[in-house]
Amino acid sequence: MKLLAKVCAAVVLAAGLTAPQASAAGQVEVGISTVDLAGPVISTVKVTVKNNTSVRLSKLAVSFRGPVGWTVAPEVRTVKDAVRPGASAVVDFQLRVPAPRAGFTIRTFTATASYAGGEAVGTSSQRSGTPLPNLAAAFNNVGVTNESATAPGNFDGEGNSFSAQRLAAAGVTPGATVSALGATLKWPDAQPGTKDNAAGGGQTIQFAGQGQRLVLLGSGAGQAAVGTVTIWYADGTSSTGSFGFPNWSFQDAGAHGATQVISMPGRNTPGGYANAEYQYRVFANSVPLDPAKTVELITLPSTGSLHLFAAAVA
Repeated sequence: MKLLAKVCAAVVLAAGLTAPQASAAGQVEVGISTVDLAGPVISTVKVTVKNNTSVRLSKLAVSFRGPVGWTVAPEVRTVKDAVRPGASAVVDFQLRVPAPRAGFTIRTFTATASYAGGEAVGTSSQRSGTPLPNLAAAFNNVGVTNESATAPGNFDGEGNSFSAQRLAAAGVTPGATVSALGATLKWPDAQPGTKDNAAGGGQTIQFAGQGQRLVLLGSGAGQAAVGTVTIWYADGTSSTGSFGFPNWSFQDAGAHGATQVISMPGRNTPGGYANAEYQYRVFANSVPLDPAKTVELITLPSTGSLHLFAAAVA
């Protein structure tokens, strides 16, 4: 178990009130102690509110919450005495931690300190388990087959798949380089008829990089293939971004803000190669990154109709 982050937020002004001036004497910091995730257990969590401003904090009330469904007691702790500049107040909460879930999990906790004149928020994220080592380890779907052996394919849940021969004619073979949205991506180095893409299932994978955006290469099996990816940075902070891919055929190529990258006639069906009168396509989309930070992990959407072949930073 590893503590990912403790993020201290700046003062948030309450409507019609004047908060202490953080620019003159700092901010109000909210810190959360490490949570014992080896449930089932009742874990004592300490929340520390530090007054880095130049005035006393009065009428201080602190609340704490964990993941959805986790019970916290009490809901709010009040601090009787005002917290002088440079001092801290520490309050305890009892958190009911359930039995750990199999696989890699990231849990986020939030504490809010409200006081006369403003509010400050702190968050922390902790991990348990081990993330997948790379995107290939998340592959759980066969999206490409040979025209002579279509049976393993099931890109769309109906036994259909991309044709390896038509992809090759478009310049895409196992391990090939694909350029999209300013990124250089590697097409899966998987033989036809084997798992070659990750259908969204909330998988968390190790992913190192730094840049302006995360570029994702894939296609949709359905017209609502959209979801949210979470980016975890090496400093423990995180960001999220929503993206989507159009259906691999019969949907506008620019749907969900995507860009078409690969197109080929026909597809493989359980009965063999067919539907040559239609184009089947692969797309790119992107989500923004903090360019000053290094990406450590990414958590894929839970949308099963989103199929991801590759990802890279641009």
